[in-house]
Amino acid sequence: MIEYRIDRRSGVSTYQQIVLQTKQALRLGLLRPGDKLPTAREVVEATAINPNTVLKAYRELDREGLVEPRPGLGTFVRRSLARAGAEADGPLRAELVGWVDRARAAGLEREDVTALVASVLEQRYGTGAAPDTPALHIEGDA
Repeated sequence: MIEYRIDRRSGVSTYQQIVLQTKQALRLGLLRPGDKLPTAREVVEATAINPNTVLKAYRELDREGLVEPRPGLGTFVRRSLARAGAEADGPLRAELVGWVDRARAAGLEREDVTALVASVLEQRYGTGAAPDTPALHIEGDA
């Protein structure tokens, strides 16, 4: 079962954090069709957030067709977002874990890794630029 972690300093609304964490678990295959999400009461007890916030997140997931409420039973996963090779124990994750370990050994902080990954993602997915074209140009003082 998924355990939500709420970061009150992230700038992302609490209900959106629940939606995003649920989608991440669906992409990684940690949640599969038929799995039951924690009840609003369980999430409230674990995170100290308002029950309406949990219900709002679950309603959004329902609208997107990812979960379905079953009165008296709970909220259940309707469909997965997992892709081949992206599961939590897949080969791509193992490669990424190795890369992150090397980055840490090289002295990179979490924020450095986040910035580096974000720039590569933007380059490869976000700009439409050719694969070898840098997405971020930084000019130094001459």
